[in-house]
Amino acid sequence: MRPWLLPRLARRFGGLLLIAATAAAASGQIPADSPIADALRRADQAIAALVSVADAQRNFENTVLALDDALGRLEKETSFTQFLAYVSPSREEREAGRVAEEHFNNWRIDLLSREDVFRALRAFADSGPQLEGERARALEDMLRDFRRAGMALTPEQRARLTELNKEITRVGIEFDANIRADETRVPLTRAELAGLSDEDVANYERSGDIYLVDMSYPSFNPIMDYCDNETTREKVWLAYKRRGGKKNVATLERLLKLRAAAAELLGYPSTADFEIEAQMAKTPATVRAFYEKLRPLVRQKAERDFAELLAAKRAHTNDAAATLRPWDTQFYLDRLKKTKYAVDSKKAQEYFPLQRVMEGLFNITQSLYGLKYRDTTAEQSSHDPRPLWHPDVRRYEVLDVASGARIGEFYIDLFPRPEDEKYGHAAQWSLVMRKRWADGGVEQPVAALVCNFTKPTPEKPSLLTHDEVETLFHEFGHCLHTLLSEAELWRFAGPNCARDFVEAPSQMFENWVWDAQTLKSFTGHYHTGEPLPDDLLAGMLRARRLGSGMAAERQFYFGLIDLTYHSASRGEIDTTQAALDLDRQVELYDPPPGTFFQASFGHLNGYQAGYYGYQWSLVYACDMFQRFKELGLLDPEAGMYYRKRILARGGSMDEMALVRDYLGREPDMTAYLKHLGLDE
Repeated sequence: MRPWLLPRLARRFGGLLLIAATAAAASGQIPADSPIADALRRADQAIAALVSVADAQRNFENTVLALDDALGRLEKETSFTQFLAYVSPSREEREAGRVAEEHFNNWRIDLLSREDVFRALRAFADSGPQLEGERARALEDMLRDFRRAGMALTPEQRARLTELNKEITRVGIEFDANIRADETRVPLTRAELAGLSDEDVANYERSGDIYLVDMSYPSFNPIMDYCDNETTREKVWLAYKRRGGKKNVATLERLLKLRAAAAELLGYPSTADFEIEAQMAKTPATVRAFYEKLRPLVRQKAERDFAELLAAKRAHTNDAAATLRPWDTQFYLDRLKKTKYAVDSKKAQEYFPLQRVMEGLFNITQSLYGLKYRDTTAEQSSHDPRPLWHPDVRRYEVLDVASGARIGEFYIDLFPRPEDEKYGHAAQWSLVMRKRWADGGVEQPVAALVCNFTKPTPEKPSLLTHDEVETLFHEFGHCLHTLLSEAELWRFAGPNCARDFVEAPSQMFENWVWDAQTLKSFTGHYHTGEPLPDDLLAGMLRARRLGSGMAAERQFYFGLIDLTYHSASRGEIDTTQAALDLDRQVELYDPPPGTFFQASFGHLNGYQAGYYGYQWSLVYACDMFQRFKELGLLDPEAGMYYRKRILARGGSMDEMALVRDYLGREPDMTAYLKHLGLDE
């Protein structure tokens, strides 16, 4: 999805962060004899054993490691069931997953309210243990989590906080359920779809001569890209920005009040103060200063972008008074690619058949990081703890070439299905995190990559747009972060790091689809096999920063509206009016009335007060990429250095120290500003 429309999602399980469930409302009971109920009972037993240890006998293994073991094992035993809520064709499995997710989150809420567990950790800390590295960080973070969960409160206040957190989970489920259940369709005639090919239009549901356009990416994007009829673009854009409905606006505003009440009970001025405290930025003031520094710089590029797009619209429409509107952006960007850079997006798409792109992605990552992937899809057995949930799904095991050892596995589920059956965006799930158990055994990580690319037909393979190729590399960057972890503890494995750093590895890996050498290695016309023509490739690379200033401002807007909502006193805010007011301040468009994009802005549940992390982590992603630019994007030495210094460490050390160690210097914004085209 285009960054100025709706950013990619990267959801994860793990850590003690209380991420609200994101599925249909599910407050049902788990059958007493179900595997999930058994897993929760085993977790309860593990916690009971932990707190029963006498204080004089406490050590790292029977206290900190025991807690990490309990959490890691519970996730391992329940995460796949939870995941099926997003991808299973079976209504029963989806419902079971939703129920499991709510109970899983509630169990973690209850855990963090237990005085006996906190006292056990406190007693061990007071004994003066000599801990270093990951172990010292684990104890410090666990104590912090319990403090942030209300251990300084009275029992009555803690009970109220637990009640609030469970209600936050329930309302969060409702918020995302309303997004998933949205069935918006825009009825259009073939004439209103002028500019779209017959192949594009054939993907739409029909009622007689009327095409019913849904809001999924494969339906929405072609209209924004290619439809000559501005009224059609406007209709579809407005419908997209009204998904979730006013019902979900009310749900969101209820959620904001609940979060603010929980933060206030804990002594924080706002939800944003509570949420950002545990991240790299530490305070909302730091985030605002970050935006204040960037916005004047980016505005210069955004104004040039806006003028260029406005001129393109006026030339195309022969209307010297025409105004550029949000539904024009992608259309005129595509026209400028054709007229200014000789890039025909449709033509370029013919050189990116999915199978060829996947082979290129696999070849690049296997070579860079010393890996080997083996397709194990056909080896599925009836005893598999994670059975393939759909015929489209493929599974791979990951081997380390140097040692020959198996280090994990991943699934790919790449094609769309009905909206109530499959998650509609692109995301990576960390189904199992890497961990060393108390007995010395190692749990191998498992990841799942979920996308929604056009499904192949008997006549034509799945052909990706270049944007979709970038999406695929982005999400596989998350997969690598999960799979290449060498953390000893579950809580620090892979993407279990600061939320405002978690997007750095994925955003850094996007650079590989903007390099001529790597692009050449995995392109080939779906019919002839001929590589991407040099002139087309050169034009694509020249056009990379077309509209980059406006796209960055859209990202600023998303981050600032998230921060604004979660900074409101007592959570009381008219989210629609606030969105319009901020739009006028941050972007160059006149904001259209009658929209409430926040009703379908899923990052507000799970990334609350943390959306700034996309741009924040992009600064580090651009800086870290410089080593690859110097040594070569396909250089195994550069790849292994990055694997060991960043991917393997996960959250096991302070993220700023992690970046400094990798760079050998203090990070700076130079590469980020160049990435946006601000050096031009």
